[in-house]
Order: sequence, then C-alpha cells, then structure tokens
Amino acid sequence: MKGEKSTIEEIRIRFDQDVERFSNLETGQVSTVDAVLSLELLTEAAKRLAPNATHLLDVGCGAGNYTLKMLSKLPDLNCTLLDLSKPMLDRAFERVSSVTNGTVKIIQSDIRTASLPVNQYDIVMAGAVLHHLREDADWTYTFTKMYRTLKPGGCLLISDLVSQELDILTGYTWERYGSYLETIGGAEYRDKILDYVEKEDTPRSMNYQLNLMKNVGFRKTDVLHKNLCFAMFLGIK
Repeated sequence: MKGEKSTIEEIRIRFDQDVERFSNLETGQVSTVDAVLSLELLTEAAKRLAPNATHLLDVGCGAGNYTLKMLSKLPDLNCTLLDLSKPMLDRAFERVSSVTNGTVKIIQSDIRTASLPVNQYDIVMAGAVLHHLREDADWTYTFTKMYRTLKPGGCLLISDLVSQELDILTGYTWERYGSYLETIGGAEYRDKILDYVEKEDTPRSMNYQLNLMKNVGFRKTDVLHKNLCFAMFLGIK
C-alpha cells in the first residue's frame, strides 16, 4: 500500500546488505549533503565540549565512521557501538578496535529496546538514524533515553535528515536535494534514494528536535550546520 513505511526488520535487512556504502571515512555517506563536513563538525564539537571524555555511545553506528572520526580527536575513548545490523556492527568493531586505546562494546538492538546504563556516557552521537523513528511517543522516549545515558554535562550530537518546519518550503528543499543526488549518480540514483526516503524515513524538523531536547531536560542546545534537508545540532545535559 502506497505510503506504508518499512518495518524495523525490513530496515535491518537492507542495512545488512549495504555495509560497503557506509564504510568510507574519506567520503562519508555520499547521499548525505555535506557528509564529510558533518563528520568533522560533530566530532570537533564533541572534543571541545567534552575534552576529558572517557565513554562514547554511537547510536546507529553503521560501519563506524563517526566513532572513527571521534577517535582521531580523542583516542582513548571506551566505545559502545549500537546498531540494528550485525554486519554493520562487525565492520564497525573491526575498524574501531584497530585504532582505539580504549575498550569496544557492540550492542545489536533498536535504541528503544537496548539495555543501556544511566549516567554513563560523556558523548552520545546519533548519525543518520533518528529519522527512522515514527510517532511522537517514539521520539520522546528515545530522546529521554539518550538524555538519561549521559553523565551530567555530557553532550548529545545529532546529524540527520530533517523535514522543514514550514510545509511550503518542503517541496523546494526536496527538489534541490534531488538535484544534488543527480550530480552524484544521475536520475536513476536520485530516484533510488528518494524512494528509500519515502519508504523508510519519517524525519522531523530541527526545531522539533531542539524543542524536544529542552523538554526532556537538556539545559543547553545549539545548531552546528544545516543544508537543505540535513542538519547537525546538539544538546548538553
């Protein structure tokens, strides 16, 4: 039925088969606008906000790009990698273990059902994952859970696909994003990615998520970057 979204299991299966696309630290995920800039901005912000960090949680870690970039700045972190996909986690564990001086733990789970400690992490990163959340209750529960896993003063950093706050701008934004995708792989690639978004994703606006951060307890929020339908922002506990 048109408009019916992918289940979590369907999303997991797709990512199980897509490890290579998420395994390039030099280019990042090419379907993401400003992918390389995203890796740099989020990790540099985390380094400056939590220079003495010891524990990192990477939510939806994929093949480990964000954690690898973070370790290039803070090499002694103990890393917890969380993802639905076991092949992604296996690749992330292999890549991260080869460079960190700390410990590496993997958790195959949905963030909503994962068993996570309270007040444990100095840095929580969520790169290109939260747009899979559906209802308001899912968003509130997940943001509350990430808040609780952080130590006081810890930071949550998000890089993700977002919607526009004003519907009148949505069509324009997606038109421009489609043009960007065409420059990478032509019309066929554009249609493939936009079909994925239509089937799998339910992004919320950056304003929605910043307000949600405040509502669940984050004392400060800030914006790092926004370009079309991709944004980077953060909250401090």
